[in-house]
Amino acid sequence: MGKGQKLWKRAKNIIPGGNMLLSKRPEMFLPEQWPSYFSKSQGCTVWDLDGRTYTDMSIMGIGTNTLGYGHPEVDAAVLKTVQDGNMSTLNAPEEVYLAEKLIELHPWADMARFARSGGEANAIAIRIARAASGKDKVAICGYHGWHDWYLSANLGDDQNLAGHILPGLEPNGVPGNLKDTVYPFNYNDFAGLEALINKNDIGVIKMEVVRNMGPKDDFLHKVRELATRKGIVLIFDECTSGFRETFGGLHKKYGVEPDMAMFGKALGNGYAVTATIGRREVMEAAQTSFISSTFWTERIGSVAALKTLEVMERERSWESITQTGLNIRAGWQKLADKYELEITHMGLPALTAFSFNSESTLKYKTLITQEMLEKGYLAGNSVYVCTEHSESVVAEYFEQLDPVFAMIKECEEGRSIDELLIGPVCHSGFKRLN
Repeated sequence: MGKGQKLWKRAKNIIPGGNMLLSKRPEMFLPEQWPSYFSKSQGCTVWDLDGRTYTDMSIMGIGTNTLGYGHPEVDAAVLKTVQDGNMSTLNAPEEVYLAEKLIELHPWADMARFARSGGEANAIAIRIARAASGKDKVAICGYHGWHDWYLSANLGDDQNLAGHILPGLEPNGVPGNLKDTVYPFNYNDFAGLEALINKNDIGVIKMEVVRNMGPKDDFLHKVRELATRKGIVLIFDECTSGFRETFGGLHKKYGVEPDMAMFGKALGNGYAVTATIGRREVMEAAQTSFISSTFWTERIGSVAALKTLEVMERERSWESITQTGLNIRAGWQKLADKYELEITHMGLPALTAFSFNSESTLKYKTLITQEMLEKGYLAGNSVYVCTEHSESVVAEYFEQLDPVFAMIKECEEGRSIDELLIGPVCHSGFKRLN
């Protein structure tokens, strides 16, 4: 075992679940073989604890670094902040500048609040929206973090959230009296949402603008009209989708304005900062509740976000990562056609993914990760694109991926996939670790 694998074994004994983020567990990629930890990252290259380098054609910090790891301008701004001082009894002026910038990008919004993680931003938005609506019940569509309010959807049926990214989540530790406060609905099922609202006293609709498919039959416009007609606060969770296809929220692409929206992940290019923006009449409700945290006032997050937005705007990064994602998607399809394999594409172009239409799809994903790791790639069945994924990087990736697709074709024709796999199959959802 390498240093990273040995350290992961130690971690599982002293950290419940091994680490702080399910999506970074080695078991989600390649159990017992994934390098697990990094010593350095730059551009789209990652160094493990043994000094081996990998090209990251995987999830790029879970989509945090659209400008690549260690962007020189963003890092320089952060380093200056460290030198000048990150914390003080006084407030950081950059949080005002950042609020003004986000409101400028979203003219429908009047106010902003900041936090440091997506889960926090989601909890902030729900607290404010419930205070503004005066109602407890929430309709949700998509993944919105780990807090009690969200997991309470699984109190009545632990499969309620199975179709919202993470199957297998158990609501242990969530107070039972939160049951029947959060109701999932399916994307593009307007009739289902309307029936849900007619049956329950819903005060808030929270949803991702897009996850794996775009809106059909004016779905988003219908949701907006329904929320307006019923006096419901409409929240768009753009923690993942923000700044991927537009300079701001993905809702700008579809011409639908929410009452609140949250941004995270790409906002600080790897530094912790999230934003909740909204209409004044909704956001002012924050002052009727208590929403406050010491490290929401640190300076690095706002500084990183301001510089990230500056670089994004100058380079029009959302356009390049979208085009690269479309090129990667076309490359996967070209390989699938070459080897007569059926695949299904998922996600935004800049967060592109695919799966094999086969009972062995999870084993094939594991095989890709296993074989590509040996060739110096962090890779699976998804690529979260950054501006450092150049044409030459993508071309070399597909040159190395081609023979793996050939192996999968052989498996579809009778070769044993189990004989090709060196270790266990990767996980696909939440599982307790031994």
